[in-house]
Amino acid sequence: MGRAFEVRKNAMAKTAGQKTKVYSKYGKEIYVVAKNGGPDPDSNLSLKRLIEKAKKDQVPGHVIDKAIEKATGGAGEDYTPARYEGFGPGNCMVIVDCLTDNNNRTITDVRNCFTKTNAKIGAPGAVAHMFDHAAVFGFAGDDEDSILEALMEADVDVTDVESADGKITVIAPNTEFFKVKTALHDAFPNLDIEVEEITFLPQVDAPLTDDDMPMFQKFIDMLEDCDDVQNVYHNAVMPG
Repeated sequence: MGRAFEVRKNAMAKTAGQKTKVYSKYGKEIYVVAKNGGPDPDSNLSLKRLIEKAKKDQVPGHVIDKAIEKATGGAGEDYTPARYEGFGPGNCMVIVDCLTDNNNRTITDVRNCFTKTNAKIGAPGAVAHMFDHAAVFGFAGDDEDSILEALMEADVDVTDVESADGKITVIAPNTEFFKVKTALHDAFPNLDIEVEEITFLPQVDAPLTDDDMPMFQKFIDMLEDCDDVQNVYHNAVMPG
């Protein structure tokens, strides 16, 4: 069913020198989600999902606990979400999600990433309509029919189930994230889910050329260096 899922979100840093930035981004997001929805993961499902994701990315427990404690303390920063859209190198479409306590600083930093790489920042809604806000799950397997049957029996609204190269990918509307996860665990208790996230999937691809790549990589690196940037989504397809 459909094409194989490919993660196009910027990869969070993995090297030792970049771990601090990853921890900071997760800490900020956990703080905001816990402050807005409550510190108990059992009643705040968004917090539960985020904690599980942070643990998979090897964020230490003390970083998670500190962010939750900070949120329950009452004081602290007042972060708000901000989203910027535009066209990156090679005319790819880009969505940049931020958490900020200073909108002027954030828009200046993000705009610089666009202008210094010959990219173009657009108005709100400029490209978001060309992406699907989706829940994505990935795990080892090749029997997509049994997965689809289990999800249908659980009355889950499924967009796509695909098997390719020994991997199964389930795509559903973002609002179905917890229904999909619950249905999979109930039907297959020993299933090891390798990918589980809410993301933006492009409806069309933008193939890049070898000439586009240096500027595109610079663009992504600059965005990742912005303290307020949490996630970057794009429809670029790398050459080769």
